[in-house]
Amino acid sequence: MTAGLGEPAPRQPGGDTGAGSSWALALRLARRELRGGFRGFKVMLACLTLGVGAIAAIGSFSAAVKEGIARDARTLLGGDIDLSLRHRAATAAQLQYLTANGAVSAIARMRAMAHAVAGDKASRPALVEIKGVDGAYPLFGEVILAPAMALKTALAPTMRAFGAVAERDLLIRLGLTLGDRVRLGAAEFVIRAVLVREPDRGSGVFKLGPRMIISQQGLGATGLVQPGSLIHHHYKVGLAPGMDVDRWTAKLTAAFPDAGWRFRTVKNPVPRIARFVERFGLFLTLIGLGALLIGGIGVGNAVKSYLDGKTSTIATLKCLGAPAKLIFRTYLIQVMVMAAAGIALGLIIGAALPALAVSAFKAYLPVDPRFGLHGEPLALGAAYGVLTALGFTLWPLARARQISAAGLFRDLVSPDRRRPPPAYIAATLSAVLALAFLAYATAASREIALWFIGATILALAAFSAEAHGLRRCAQWLAKKGAIRRRFLHLHLAIANLGRPGAPTAIIVTSLGIGLTLFVTLAEIEGNLERQIRRSIPERAPSYYFIDIQPAQAQAFDAVIASVPGAGELRRMPSLRARIVRINGIGVDRAAIAPTARWVVRGDRGLTYTATPPPYSRVVAGEWWPADYSGPPVISLDAHIARGFGVGVGDTLTFNLLGREITATIANLRRVDWISLALNFVVIFAPGTLEGAPQTHIATVKAAPGSEEAVRSAVTSRFANITAIHVRDALEAAAAILAAIATAGRATGAVALMVGTLVLAGAIAAGQRRRIYDAVVLKIVGARRSDILRAFVIEFAIVGLASSALAGLFGCAAAYLILTGVMDTSWAFLPGPVIGAALGCTGVTMAFGFAGTWRALGQTAASALRTA
Repeated sequence: MTAGLGEPAPRQPGGDTGAGSSWALALRLARRELRGGFRGFKVMLACLTLGVGAIAAIGSFSAAVKEGIARDARTLLGGDIDLSLRHRAATAAQLQYLTANGAVSAIARMRAMAHAVAGDKASRPALVEIKGVDGAYPLFGEVILAPAMALKTALAPTMRAFGAVAERDLLIRLGLTLGDRVRLGAAEFVIRAVLVREPDRGSGVFKLGPRMIISQQGLGATGLVQPGSLIHHHYKVGLAPGMDVDRWTAKLTAAFPDAGWRFRTVKNPVPRIARFVERFGLFLTLIGLGALLIGGIGVGNAVKSYLDGKTSTIATLKCLGAPAKLIFRTYLIQVMVMAAAGIALGLIIGAALPALAVSAFKAYLPVDPRFGLHGEPLALGAAYGVLTALGFTLWPLARARQISAAGLFRDLVSPDRRRPPPAYIAATLSAVLALAFLAYATAASREIALWFIGATILALAAFSAEAHGLRRCAQWLAKKGAIRRRFLHLHLAIANLGRPGAPTAIIVTSLGIGLTLFVTLAEIEGNLERQIRRSIPERAPSYYFIDIQPAQAQAFDAVIASVPGAGELRRMPSLRARIVRINGIGVDRAAIAPTARWVVRGDRGLTYTATPPPYSRVVAGEWWPADYSGPPVISLDAHIARGFGVGVGDTLTFNLLGREITATIANLRRVDWISLALNFVVIFAPGTLEGAPQTHIATVKAAPGSEEAVRSAVTSRFANITAIHVRDALEAAAAILAAIATAGRATGAVALMVGTLVLAGAIAAGQRRRIYDAVVLKIVGARRSDILRAFVIEFAIVGLASSALAGLFGCAAAYLILTGVMDTSWAFLPGPVIGAALGCTGVTMAFGFAGTWRALGQTAASALRTA
């Protein structure tokens, strides 16, 4: 029993003291009980620490990256504004306007094949990403070279070759040392320094080859820049101090409304990286929130267990006349103090942990994250923790407040089912709704947040219903005499599942949701890895060949046909254009789903053909005749059409090199992008694009032993054609996927750890009852082995029931995410489900066995004296 109240008992039993004195007395009582330390609150502390720590760490890492981007915006962008054009350079009038309104640096980027030059011998070429710069580059930041020298010095031409700098990976691939020469197209370059860092390398995380920087003069000498070549022209603009970037870009747009510029400014210098960090952070945050919700179950169970241990104290206080509000406030203070300790530990972990994530993602980030104390994510983590603690503790606290002293003593064998007063129910619902609203309001994608909230509600309801059904079924089966006579151990296990106070519901719900997250992540990761490493290579071509000039097309086909082992060849024309209007409405005003917004962010690839491409299926409308001759019509990817809100008969308007073309949608296609076959979002019918500047793109399948021969035959004959090895591209994608999967698994592991803690807490909470049951069974003649078997069977049933529903839900969630969000295929992978089932059952049985073993160690006399 708690120490004396410290002041006279209230005047009337069940009455209430004044608000101030009641809170003061509650604080004194809570402080005295807390002198006993954290006993009874360890699970609660661990659950809140892990959940809040995960959310705070993810938010702090995202904030560190964003702050680093904001700090180095000018350097990352290479100026105050980056203007980009594809396939074509700015006109003389445009350049004159730019130079008259700011400092300008012109840059061109493209891919090509680099050949080592050593006397008369040339080694195997390597794919490189070329960056041609002018004398003003860089406007901001510094190019770091080894050995240290000025970039202008490194790029200066000589009588025999132009100067160049390259990443060390290129030297390794070609077996070169500094001073050696490489050939790009028709020009030779001497490598004078290793490129350590360039200031404006912040456009994306995916690259196919090492960087090589040359001069604009050297790029022109290569002969690689031809009409229709896949080349990106960038114009970095530095503005005068005080000039507003939005006003400047508005004036430029007004001066050249049809230029087709794509803008990036210091306000969002690396949008791809920002979107990646934002979406990935949301993904991990929702997993962390799931872990916190699982922990909430543990919090509620810990509070209930703690209050069960205080039954005699609460009953005695009530018998002495302590008002219900005093009881509630006393234990609310204790719980919230413990919650505050867990939240504080989580925030400390969340603030320190992001520094460890740098090693995993440093290679994919163009910026050094700025680590420190980021108030917003820490405050968000604390808010999640407080709302979770309140949402899962108010109910058991209010219930203890409501039950009479006599009811408290009877609660172990005859639980009181009365609900708390309406005010406390409303407070509990308010905390839960506030938690859901906080997740929705702070999410980068409200749509994803709504799906998560809905899925969480559905999962909680489903696992609660499963636990209720399991208990009802157990109660029904326990009455069957046949089971009692033939399967004694099974009968005891079933009876335990349905008894009052059994932890069935807590174990099923907490472990079930944790396992659902784990199975979902494992199925998604497994499907993506299967596609990248197995399914795609089986169907994918061996090489992509780009920048094939129309005049080279027939000769290219002949070269491929002459190589033994070269298989299927597919070649299509390739052009670039922007979608500027959808059904006559500008894309800036059209309602476009987020999943399709990327199509209108810049130039998109187009082609034209008389016949449908492979790995696509017309799902609406009809394909045009092979001899079609008429107004412009197109075939559109069905997924993009759904995002645009268009169908057969609607129109899209394209800007192709300044000329607008409005085409009618003739059909919609379901495209199997996983095949990596030649396919385009938009395909024109013949008769519209043939006269526009264009190149060809081709795919070639080759036998494993013939791949090098195919590449060598093409690149030795056509210096301007670039070969992209599909296996290299897949390895680059797999590396990014592996880093993302590592973070996902780490966060999912937190959810499983929390679920395991909840399991341990639930078993510990029922330890008193388990000791009593074990002693009674021993008194009536049961052997220790009989009791152990019964308890092990009980927990095995609970573990299997949890994992079965978790496997079903996890597979369903993975299917919806892969097919609906990622627009890719799904295949059932039994490994994660079986592993989760075995792991869940094993862990449940292990904890149950440990708890039962301790219970069996109690002597009958000591247990009955304290019962």
